[in-house]
Amino acid sequence: MSPHPSSFILGLQIVPTMSIAEIVDTICVAEELGYDHCMVADEGLMQDVFVCLGAAAGLTKTIRLGVVTNGYTRHPAAIAAALASVNELSGGRAFVTLVAGGTMVLQPMGIERNSPLAVMDDTIEVLRSLWSGESIEWEGKRERLDGAQLSHGPQSIPIWVAARGERILALAGQKADALVLMAKSDLADAIKEAGQTDREFGLMYLDRLAFTPEMIEEARGLYGYAILDSPPRVLRNLGIDDATMGCLREAFASGGAKAIAPLVTDDMVAAYQIAGTHAECRSQLEDMIVRHRLDGFFINIIGPGLDTNRALLADVAAIVRGSS
Repeated sequence: MSPHPSSFILGLQIVPTMSIAEIVDTICVAEELGYDHCMVADEGLMQDVFVCLGAAAGLTKTIRLGVVTNGYTRHPAAIAAALASVNELSGGRAFVTLVAGGTMVLQPMGIERNSPLAVMDDTIEVLRSLWSGESIEWEGKRERLDGAQLSHGPQSIPIWVAARGERILALAGQKADALVLMAKSDLADAIKEAGQTDREFGLMYLDRLAFTPEMIEEARGLYGYAILDSPPRVLRNLGIDDATMGCLREAFASGGAKAIAPLVTDDMVAAYQIAGTHAECRSQLEDMIVRHRLDGFFINIIGPGLDTNRALLADVAAIVRGSS
């Protein structure tokens, strides 16, 4: 589905490292700047995402409000009810992006990432079933519903999936409304794995962008988190061979992301994300939109500082609007 200027989605994802008040203020600023969608990452032990979205719902009018969550740390039925509540508060602006769980979120809670495909499949089925508004009797691979029915009534809430592994990409292609992708050099293969080149299916690209020397240095520091849990296909497309990956893993194990940063080259950063001057970033994004038929771009907001993030959102909006 080729993007058009009138329908191309400009969005942001917030990793909730700041106060709830600042998260809500950031969402309000994004709406003022013309952003269409905002999703808040459910990082487990950070700010509660549904509290944040509920607070934002009352202070915004147009921006769609979503959560990035998983079926490990939250029961799918609880996700369905919480999102229905956000949908009610926001006047029908809720959406959800499902992930298969990751080490950074699950490990502190002592949760093992078992059967991610089954967890994702069951979560999608539970959400769709409960949002029908009917009383549901259902048994999946890991979850079951026994006369479960939401008190909210029927809901129309889009389900997106953020995926890297082949099996979950294929599942997303079959059952989700949109796919959220990262890792610039992996986009073509990820889309191919989803198997959705012909049907109506949203393709969103999530990136941090790096258009200043400080942002390039920040990208080096975040690189370890970016490739953690990545499947071999992604590592291969990023140009990371076994020897390099071994060195990166050893550094991460001994000193975390800070220990990896000195090992990350400019070429490694450029393979993972859009980087360069404003003009170069605009050119890269324009090429990606056309080549991969992208329907939206999301900027990743990862740290506190309302003034800093306001400036970043304004810069990114100018870059994206110049591309779409």
